[in-house]
Amino acid sequence: MQTKPLALVNARLIDPAAGTETRGGVFMEDGVIREVGARVTPAQVGSRTQVVDCGGDCVAPGLVDMRVFVGEPGAEHRETIATASAAAAAGGVTTIVSLPDTNPAVDDPAVVDFLLRRARDTSRVRVLPSAAITRGLRGLEIAEIGLLKEAGAIAFTDGFRSVRNSQVMRRALTYARDFDALVMHYAEDSDLAGSGGMNAGELASRLGLGGVPPEAESIALDRDLRLVNMVRGRYHAALVSTRQSLAAIEKAKSAGLPVTCGVSINHLTLNENDVGEYRTFFKLAPPLRHESERMALVGALASGLIDVIVSDHNPQDVETKRLPFSEAENGAIGVETMLTAGLRLVHAGEVSLPRLLAAMSSRPAEILRLPQGRLAVDAPADVIRFDPDEPWVVDPAKLHSRSKNTPFDEARMLGRVKLTVVAGEVVYE
Repeated sequence: MQTKPLALVNARLIDPAAGTETRGGVFMEDGVIREVGARVTPAQVGSRTQVVDCGGDCVAPGLVDMRVFVGEPGAEHRETIATASAAAAAGGVTTIVSLPDTNPAVDDPAVVDFLLRRARDTSRVRVLPSAAITRGLRGLEIAEIGLLKEAGAIAFTDGFRSVRNSQVMRRALTYARDFDALVMHYAEDSDLAGSGGMNAGELASRLGLGGVPPEAESIALDRDLRLVNMVRGRYHAALVSTRQSLAAIEKAKSAGLPVTCGVSINHLTLNENDVGEYRTFFKLAPPLRHESERMALVGALASGLIDVIVSDHNPQDVETKRLPFSEAENGAIGVETMLTAGLRLVHAGEVSLPRLLAAMSSRPAEILRLPQGRLAVDAPADVIRFDPDEPWVVDPAKLHSRSKNTPFDEARMLGRVKLTVVAGEVVYE
């Protein structure tokens, strides 16, 4: 892409891939980073370069969100690629992995091609489609993994559904291994979870709501990890939310299995008490857990056991959220607030800023085998500028998503994205 050269100067440079934090600037030209460091100054980059003085703000690689529902095709009333990408750009996310829970499902190469063309025409950021593990997301017959990958699918998942049949899951992992493809599975025993709407425990009992026990997640995850041990396919646990799951992941990694895991920003920054008086914007899957579970997740993120933070962006319209809690749909929007919500952990001293950014940029890029996520020479010029200390209040009406079901409605935040660059081009300012 031919764009005017751009230089961000006088910045606090954070490269999570290298684990470095320095002062200086970033010079970008022809869609790639040409130079990084103290030598990047207005005098050095030349008169034809657009220069942005960052005034000491942070400059880092653009974020990579591995779990975003984009609505197309079939659910444009909830979200579109255009609105999802606008929200992503405003939140500093330069690459999103779209989920296959669409109508029709992304289980055919033609649908992958449709998404890539729509993204090319309407998206401000990079959109990488994930494809279904099973046909129609029904969990009965595996999809054409080889053809879907050849068409451009970056990974394979059944989105918000779990593959119930162990033999089908085994075959999927085997075929994915043969094509060197990544399986990103949402691990949940649907029978054990039942119709539960929140975390099983005392609070659910007092509210008179059905509960989802931690074992609904850990039993399914244990099965998956045993299957990975059988076939040695690349496996990513899309969302973990309990200490039981963390223990299983730690054991699998210690055994050398090709296993990684992700966590929702909601489960790192919220807990079951936020449900309060049946607030449906906090009805999520998996449900928000006890505070002790949240702290365990934060500790696992800080130690590196958790690889990736995702927004788990799941837009829902008024008709599906303004209902009694037990009848409301699961899900919350989050791609626009993921970074600023994560900064809560930094300000609380629970996670360092480079570690937070690594889980949002360099590590997901590494798992997906992308060149993004680095603030280095010859890396793609996907860069963000943000002030980690700027205060603001979340107003759902001003968010860019088509749906407004944010759990951070009217929350006071510290930290805001000021500039987002994709392939050397400013897409949000």
